[in-house]
Amino acid sequence: MRVLITGATNGMGLGVAEALAGSGDPRHEVIFLGRDAERGAGLVQEVAGKTGNDSLSFIQCDLTMLSDVKRAVGEIQTGYESLDAIFVNAGLGYAPERRETPDGMDPHFQVNYLSHFLLVISLLDQLEKSESGGRVIFNATLGGEIFWDDLQMKKKWHYEDGIHQAMVAKRMFLNKLNRLHRSKPGSKLSFVGYSISKTVWSNQINIIPGFMRFMATLMKLFGGFISVEECGRIMAPLFEESQDSSLEKSGKLFTSRKGVFSELTEDESVLNPDLQDRLWDISLELCGDSGARMVSEQLHNEI
Repeated sequence: MRVLITGATNGMGLGVAEALAGSGDPRHEVIFLGRDAERGAGLVQEVAGKTGNDSLSFIQCDLTMLSDVKRAVGEIQTGYESLDAIFVNAGLGYAPERRETPDGMDPHFQVNYLSHFLLVISLLDQLEKSESGGRVIFNATLGGEIFWDDLQMKKKWHYEDGIHQAMVAKRMFLNKLNRLHRSKPGSKLSFVGYSISKTVWSNQINIIPGFMRFMATLMKLFGGFISVEECGRIMAPLFEESQDSSLEKSGKLFTSRKGVFSELTEDESVLNPDLQDRLWDISLELCGDSGARMVSEQLHNEI
């Protein structure tokens, strides 16, 4: 199984990468995608040494720049004939003030959602070539809303609103992809959302303000966090299960309760096909990528 993981150098991404690499299955190949090339290369060596798996690689990609996403897509398409899974995971959390990406967008919207939109759309062909049937697993949580008249949050901004808007967008994207592929003859691709039941303790704790760090430390003492390793063990089955089992979960959002994957009730607005289509069209326009537009046209023509 060849798995591409965004945000693989920290938190949930690193946990899943280590779990899959260390599963003992020699077929598991993990592609780490991250912004920091030096850290990424070092982690690949570290995980390889820890697990004995030498089928690990790193691709540098700065999700704040769509041009870098396009470059990384080209590198993946050239270097890997097929993909079995993509973990849509990378995302920004706490931010002290509103800033803009080099593309002039809200960083949470672009990094947590839009760049993943472009990445996944562009790699659907690689997933279709999977012998076991490709899948996309989304790190997502319930709640939030789309600010249709102010997507880049120039009028009113708070980092939590930015995070939650991106989460809604990801879940709409997940459902739209599932809707298209369930109508596409012969498609075996699945699209599954997963909401971790407890926050993962990672080095992101170092960038939040002191009072938030103090509260987080207290929560950790009382079991409010889980380790990167535990997160990986919990999520690994979503990548390793049969494609039939994955297809049964496709288009849905799950969490874990007492060791069992349990479906969460999705918001009606997320399930609204008209709103999904609206966000899809806006996203294509913002990406400005002819390849993504071509894939979109093919998908819609095939249903």
